[in-house]
Amino acid sequence: MPVVRTDEELLAAVSDADAFGELYRRTFPLVAAYLVRRVGNAELAADLAAETYATALGSRRRYQPRKGSAHTWLLTIAHARLVDAVRRNQVEDRARRKLGMEPTMLDDEDLARIDSYGTNAQSLLSGLSPDQAVAIRARVFDERDYEEIARSLACSPSVVRQRVKRGLDEIRQALEEEPST
Repeated sequence: MPVVRTDEELLAAVSDADAFGELYRRTFPLVAAYLVRRVGNAELAADLAAETYATALGSRRRYQPRKGSAHTWLLTIAHARLVDAVRRNQVEDRARRKLGMEPTMLDDEDLARIDSYGTNAQSLLSGLSPDQAVAIRARVFDERDYEEIARSLACSPSVVRQRVKRGLDEIRQALEEEPST
């Protein structure tokens, strides 16, 4: 039986290209959902996601698990790429070029799948406990910090972190179990 590594372990496996590929497959729906919900355009979200993963690949040695989950780290990078794109009014592909990566070519089916991630985010949240769904909405979609969320929910920041982590783990598992199209 193969050993299943956590996303944090995959990210920390700096010299293992297959590990990063697995991390990408596991987390792309989450990152794409975050971006498509923000920009409302699957093609732009895909470009930003590509830049997010290229940046993550180039800087994964700086990832520190004690400061947050792999999901949080990737979403932080995605947010930074989004802010940069808004400031410039375009997506820059500097990180992809630096790594020698070709631009991703997307067909209509790919764009529809990415577009569906934003719609599916709500249905995925509905499969979680109410506490997890509220915590994920506040942290991931509303970009509130843990302390602020904890105050509004009358609990500790560590409880909020656990709810977010467990909820994102459940979402990832649900996405992995979905049949491929």
